[in-house]
Amino acid sequence: MKIDGQCHCGAISFEGDVDTTTFGICHCTDCQSLTGSAFRAIVNIAADKFMLRGEPKTYVKTAEQSKNRSLSAFCSNCGSPIYSCAAVEKPQVYRVRLGIVRQRSQFSPRNQIWKGSAFHWVNSLADVPSFDANPT
Repeated sequence: MKIDGQCHCGAISFEGDVDTTTFGICHCTDCQSLTGSAFRAIVNIAADKFMLRGEPKTYVKTAEQSKNRSLSAFCSNCGSPIYSCAAVEKPQVYRVRLGIVRQRSQFSPRNQIWKGSAFHWVNSLADVPSFDANPT
C-alpha cells in the first residue's frame, strides 16, 4: 500500500510503500517518554521504499534493556515525531509514526510489544466516556 504524510507544520513530508501488517504498538518506557503518550504506534517501511523531503532533527538513544542504539527523527519546527531507525549509516527499515500517515485510518494494530510496561488503564479505554469532539 502506498502511503504519505507530513509533520504538523508541513516542513517534512514522506511517502512510501508499506505492508499494512507491519503496524504495531510499543508500550516500552522509552517510547512513552519519547512520545509523551501512553505508547508509540508505528508502521515499518523498507529503506528502499521510503522517500523523505525536508531535514529532520535527530536524537540517538540507547535502549535500556538491549543496549541497541536507535535514531529518532522529528521536525525541528513543530516537534512532530517522524520516524525511528537503527543508528547506522544505512538503516534497512524506517519505523514511521502512524500519526503523520495520511492513510492512518486504514491501519489496525497487528501486535503490541513491551505490554508489561503499559499503563494499567490501556485495556479499559473502551469503558471510559468518550466524545466525538470537546464536550460542551
